[in-house]
Amino acid sequence: MRKSFFITALLSAVISMNSCRQNPSAGNSAAADTEKIVADGSSEVQKLVAPPFLPGPVGERAAKKVIIKLETIEKTGELADGTQYHFWTFNGTVPGSFIRARVGDDIELHLKNNENNTFPHNIDLHAVNGPGGGAEATFVAPGTEKVFNFKALNPGLYVYHCATAPVGMHIANGMYGLILIEPEGGLPKVDREYYIMQGDFYTKGKFGDKGLQEFDMDKAIAEHPDYVVFNGNTGALLGDNELQAKVGETVRFYVGNGGPNLTSSFHVIGEIFDKVYMEGGNKINENVQTTVIPPGGASIVEFKATVPGEYVIVDHAIFRAFNKGALGKLKVSGAENPAVYKKNQ
Repeated sequence: MRKSFFITALLSAVISMNSCRQNPSAGNSAAADTEKIVADGSSEVQKLVAPPFLPGPVGERAAKKVIIKLETIEKTGELADGTQYHFWTFNGTVPGSFIRARVGDDIELHLKNNENNTFPHNIDLHAVNGPGGGAEATFVAPGTEKVFNFKALNPGLYVYHCATAPVGMHIANGMYGLILIEPEGGLPKVDREYYIMQGDFYTKGKFGDKGLQEFDMDKAIAEHPDYVVFNGNTGALLGDNELQAKVGETVRFYVGNGGPNLTSSFHVIGEIFDKVYMEGGNKINENVQTTVIPPGGASIVEFKATVPGEYVIVDHAIFRAFNKGALGKLKVSGAENPAVYKKNQ
């Protein structure tokens, strides 16, 4: 165990110095064009909210300076009913707060490491063009804060995560989130937007064991998770936490996969995705049943709610859904629609 942990830490140290860089080629004219966008001189401190919610759409506003304030917080919380886990988080939630900006924005990111924490942390944003995605600029010890600036060049939905060695352990403990860079003019309007992120967790005990569970490095290296969940908890999108929509509304999910290991087969039982922004980028696929999201990847899915009822959200590697926790629900309310769906007596 100690030897494997040392090897992992050594490899992770190398990875963290070069983690997940965005290096557009010289022929990337889109990035070159957005480099020329000049912010209008105004600024805002983005008001961040807890998942599954997110800040409002960018719309047609001009590029500006956007100030983002994140804090790394190590805290004990609920992984499942009666099962606690010591999470490492951005802003106290798993996933961390959703960040929203547009191409051309000048983003000033503050990362504070809570004084009560035990470990150093940093942040690698896949939306950043620069060394380590910001990881090299934001290595923070407990009780300190770092600031760096970057320009949003490429539209898309991107993952961010901690990249401090051992990288896998920091991610496995819950240190990930999403940052959306909208195109100029914003994304098309929809009626409902929600933020969902899958993660796999590795505990000393088995699934369902009660009490505080410790992280298990050997299981993580072997890629054998005990829990696969949405938004850090087996009940994060169930019961009182069910997502809501009405018949006739268009629903958009921003879906990420923190991993650290498993690829997600994201599916909503009883719905077909009218649009899928493949890998969180510009290309749109239509009429999709299940979309694949790798660790460190993301996707945007949209569909119109046409029939009332409860729709189950799953990772369609189906034992993960019904035996490891990758399960949520969307409740659609409104009038029945027998022309589309009718249950016969």
